[in-house]
Amino acid sequence: MVTKTFETGGKQATLYQSEENNSPLILLNYYSGEGASVIQAMRAMDAPDCSLLVVSNLSWDHDMAPWYCPPITENDTPCTGGADDYLKLLLTKILPEAKSMLHGSPRYIGIAGYSLAGLFALYAMYRCDAFDRVASMSGSLWFPEFREYVLTHEMEKSPDKLYLSLGDKEAKTRNAFLKTVQDNTEQIVSHYRQLGLDVTWELNPGNHFKDAALRSAKGIKAILG
Repeated sequence: MVTKTFETGGKQATLYQSEENNSPLILLNYYSGEGASVIQAMRAMDAPDCSLLVVSNLSWDHDMAPWYCPPITENDTPCTGGADDYLKLLLTKILPEAKSMLHGSPRYIGIAGYSLAGLFALYAMYRCDAFDRVASMSGSLWFPEFREYVLTHEMEKSPDKLYLSLGDKEAKTRNAFLKTVQDNTEQIVSHYRQLGLDVTWELNPGNHFKDAALRSAKGIKAILG
């Protein structure tokens, strides 16, 4: 697997390029940019072949947030709603450059993300038709009004496969925002199933910060399957 790195719009992108022609392309927005650990986990679980595009150096609470959200803890910062601008950068700059480096054309393109990036992955379905498969791992679906948004809006393109996961301890908190995450996620999963979509829903052991690379790999493998 060849690794290529490029920068555009202030973001860093690392393409883990499949040697196969026309392999699927999965975009992973990742907080740390440590895509190698996700690749390693995917290999360990014999995930199907793909090219993985990892985008990092993100303004996390801006680029991944669909709209404004106040700080959810005393020492937190607000989310400032830059998802639409970042999605435009993805579609016009980052994805085209990555696709130009591939062997052939990807059979399909997926988007995946952990935490706020998992929220962004779902949001992208309602704002563009670029992604065929979507994985949201420990997605921040506690985000104010996001569940209502999902229930009242139509996707630009229905995905072939959807994967959502959560840690089984993530909702066990007194925080008024975070304690809604499992209920919201399960309601969104139920809504997607009622729409007839192919949805995989999984509870993993642990809190929000446990096994992020492993959980990301599991989600990507699920939508590649």
